Amino acid sequence: MFIMHLNITDTEKGNNKGSSGKLVHYLDKENRVFSDLDEQLWFNGNFDDIESYEVRSKLDANIAKLCRDDSKFFLVNISPSQKEIAFLVENYGEQEAKEQLKDFAVAIMDRYAQNFNRDNIASNEDLLWFGKLEHHRHYSFRDIEVKKEQVKTGSVKPGDQWHLQLIVSRKDITNSIKLSPMNKSRGRNVEHSKKLGQFDRTAFKQCGEDLFDKMFGFDRGLKETFRYANIQKNGSLEEKMHLQKELRDSGNTEREFPSEKLLKLDNLLEILLKTEYSPNDGMVARKKPKKKKGEQQDQSNGMGM
Repeated sequence: MFIMHLNITDTEKGNNKGSSGKLVHYLDKENRVFSDLDEQLWFNGNFDDIESYEVRSKLDANIAKLCRDDSKFFLVNISPSQKEIAFLVENYGEQEAKEQLKDFAVAIMDRYAQNFNRDNIASNEDLLWFGKLEHHRHYSFRDIEVKKEQVKTGSVKPGDQWHLQLIVSRKDITNSIKLSPMNKSRGRNVEHSKKLGQFDRTAFKQCGEDLFDKMFGFDRGLKETFRYANIQKNGSLEEKMHLQKELRDSGNTEREFPSEKLLKLDNLLEILLKTEYSPNDGMVARKKPKKKKGEQQDQSNGMGM
């Protein structure tokens, strides 16, 4: 993996229409399996020593007016590339690099909240969420190494595999507003968007690398961007040609597409003269220091630990 991987799923190793208990237990697996690692407790924007039973009880209680078949929570996965991890370790040292990743997760959840474009949902403080830092990844049946019988399913992948798993409640911190990142209306269905927000998952995936680069001063090459990977996979021929031109202008002479295909286009010159594609800058997230338990009193909204 050469780029920052940021995605949202309904769940992992458990259904998200019931209790969060199965998922919380699953994400505690490193504490049970790897005795050489320091115990990793849960964190959010205010605390970094949250126990698992607190995570489960808070999430399971934050489901007012949700039906039995409604999603109760979502899982946000933040997976930096090994190059990005190495960059953090080189600049901060191993232990501080992990703390920086947690701060990065807080900023990501600011962007998550802002992406809904809803009144009163402006930062991670308006969400009920909990994060866990993990150190290892395991091979699954989908990996090519398993298919070639080079490794067994479940074996640990080599190298630095640090990543963060964040569970976020379907309801906001006040337990009154429904928020679904799976809503695809993006404002086209006005009434639907008022209820669930206007979440743009593509923009959210893009914001991960943008935020990482701004927070840590990481110099990202074009081929290490989400935009590059997304256009290569899903882009139109015009977008791919813009990308090829950017590579040439940046001094990269590698051909991305056979020249024969380009010569067949009647409007090649017109396309190349168009304004180059560029992603939206997105909103600026704010970074807040985490506080230990006991440094603030219990909140009436239920978030005090």
